[in-house]
Amino acid sequence: MFKITTAPQDALILQLVPIVTQACEILRVEYQAYCAGGAFDVEQKTDNSPVTQADYRVNDFISTSLQKSFPQIALLSEEGDHTGRKQWQKFWLLDPLDGTKEFLHKRPEFTINLSLVEGAHTTFAILAIPAEQTLYICPKQGVPLKFETRTGQWLEYVADEPCTAIQVGLSQSSQGRSKYAEYLDILKQQVEVVEFKAGSAYKFCMMLEGKVDIYPRFHPTSEWDTSAGQCLIERIGGGLVDLQGRPFLYNQRDNLLNGGFIAFKNIEMKKLAFQALGLMANMH
Repeated sequence: MFKITTAPQDALILQLVPIVTQACEILRVEYQAYCAGGAFDVEQKTDNSPVTQADYRVNDFISTSLQKSFPQIALLSEEGDHTGRKQWQKFWLLDPLDGTKEFLHKRPEFTINLSLVEGAHTTFAILAIPAEQTLYICPKQGVPLKFETRTGQWLEYVADEPCTAIQVGLSQSSQGRSKYAEYLDILKQQVEVVEFKAGSAYKFCMMLEGKVDIYPRFHPTSEWDTSAGQCLIERIGGGLVDLQGRPFLYNQRDNLLNGGFIAFKNIEMKKLAFQALGLMANMH
């Protein structure tokens, strides 16, 4: 959860917030037009995932803005060119519209994910929810911040009281996949479980809001889907690790696809999540 605070003086935040706020507005306008039934371009990428005119417009705006403000820092975007990335020691990692399927199903759970990767680690991140006009920011130091673009209100993260039930975040795409049902059944034998279904990196934001404790993911994501969220939840004492318990690293492999992961709000939730994972493995 969050409490009201004063505006930060951090130069990086002050440079990036106007860029991401404007990108949110572009995406919000695109979403409203799409929901109203206007003409809208949707293509299929080579992996059969959809990409829309909204993805491209936000990507173009953020790419151009970052190039102007930070000409010395490379950009790795879902909708951009990935060649030469192995040589980059410091770069922006961007998903201009995470949750394209949510957008197309008229569910307002899509996000903009922007992070700064140095070496193999994310050092700064902004996760924005355009439909809620909210930015979640992980500064280089200190607790995560929240900025409400409509009111100009700044808030900072404070730990909330734990719930009796464990809140499990699930992707909309987890429905119909037997591994998730099996995992939840095992978890429900240990604790009371409440399911929270939402698309994209929205679930990481809900972890900060006290609405998700554990987020298991057994089907693929890409590095731009997890970097910003991992940065935010690590900062509050949680984490995002692969199914062997190792934190995700960035730009270290030949491809940008992630394997399965467990995201957790704190160490207690990590123990619970991996206990269920172990029991599931023993059943096979």
